[in-house]
Amino acid sequence: MLFFLQGIQNMSVSSFRALREKYTAANLAEYGDQSAGLAWIDPQAALAAEGRRAQILEAMAPLLRLGSKQTKPHLGGLAPGCRICAQGEWSCLFINGRCNCRCFYCPTEQNETGRPTTNRIPFETPEEYADYVGRFGFSGVSISGGEPLLTFERTLEYITAVRERLGSGLHIWMYTNGTLATPQRLKALRSAGLDEIRFDISAVDYDLQKVRMAAECIPCVTVEIPAIPEDFERLAALLPEMARAGVAHLNLHQLRLTPHNCAGLKQRNYTYLHGESVTVLESELTALSLMQAACEQDPALPINYCSFVYKRRYQQAATRRRNAQGIIKEFETVTENGFIRALCLAGRPEEIGTQAERLVVQAAQKPHWALSAKKDRLQFHPSLWPLIDFSSGRLRLTYSEAVLAPCISYQHMFKELRLAAGKKIYIEKRPLRIDMELDEAARRLFENEVLSGVAELSVFPGPALEQILAFEFIRPGLQDYF
Repeated sequence: MLFFLQGIQNMSVSSFRALREKYTAANLAEYGDQSAGLAWIDPQAALAAEGRRAQILEAMAPLLRLGSKQTKPHLGGLAPGCRICAQGEWSCLFINGRCNCRCFYCPTEQNETGRPTTNRIPFETPEEYADYVGRFGFSGVSISGGEPLLTFERTLEYITAVRERLGSGLHIWMYTNGTLATPQRLKALRSAGLDEIRFDISAVDYDLQKVRMAAECIPCVTVEIPAIPEDFERLAALLPEMARAGVAHLNLHQLRLTPHNCAGLKQRNYTYLHGESVTVLESELTALSLMQAACEQDPALPINYCSFVYKRRYQQAATRRRNAQGIIKEFETVTENGFIRALCLAGRPEEIGTQAERLVVQAAQKPHWALSAKKDRLQFHPSLWPLIDFSSGRLRLTYSEAVLAPCISYQHMFKELRLAAGKKIYIEKRPLRIDMELDEAARRLFENEVLSGVAELSVFPGPALEQILAFEFIRPGLQDYF
């Protein structure tokens, strides 16, 4: 089971080397003098670790499921909230920015209560947020922090508002360390509309008391914790007890290094991996080893390894896709990786104008194509591809990203959305690659491979064309070790 190598297989050796050098340089620059004190993995150790990971995955082969482009290994079914997340239909509301625990692995400072926010957009009232959830058609909402129970009344108000606005079809879950949970509060949360509660029991020395308490009134109880390497033996022994306590699902995360937690993590004997962020090697191997231990139990507790690359690749692609729907033009399309793709045939006005006239004659739907004022650019939807005479111009590709913003930058095209009580939010379309020109050979590869949805690097070579793959598709598999 070498699925974790597929991410590399979708890149050339030179491109992978360039990406590795880019991430390595960025990480070393971010941590500056601190990076010298970190145990970065060396090539030999990376090879050995990949072999170890392959062995663990092979051992679980009969029971292991590989979801979300093979970035999410899991045993058994996913928690309801995780299924919604994987479908890209989830909004996470950070109800506050304050926590009463000081876990060594916490990636950010948690000292300010602040305002409820999502996607960097603040929501002053529960009604504003409920309208936002309805406007974007989410089927799930999570309440996170900080610690939501530190602002209990606020948390109740927001849960109540989205439940009343969206009805029983919306799945609502909440993250907590459980320290402030009481039977009365848990019942109040359930009455307000909470469907699922997730406990970080690593914050309370793996005490299951509040988990048992919640299992008496909340329909779905999940434990969600980082995979801490030095706690492996304790966690493996705790798996059956979690099931007896009413835990329906166990979610494991990989430890990630940040400037905030760097001092705490440096005190532990961890090996660090380069990537879009710095992650802990032993944490991933611990998560997978816990899954392997669960396979030997009967019945096995459902476990989901929510890998860092899943969050980086899959979750972010889902956010981009969702935002894009609010600003995309009818002749544009949204790629699997969530970027807005615009196809354009550029050339002399007389030839491009003639091409547009042919589309009129062929009854091509006007919203699916547009002719520039100078008649030198014809933008068209991929469905019109068979009608385009590519000998009359040059094929160009533009990729953009749709981003939600609380205010206008006036640097990019934007669309205003009005929510409850007059609140405004904005979707900006930010160009990332403009007018990438494809010659005849590249055009045929794009037609035969990309538009078919099954592009292979073996027939799609070259750094420029690999950029197209990156915009079009989510890289599959787990993290590359370097």
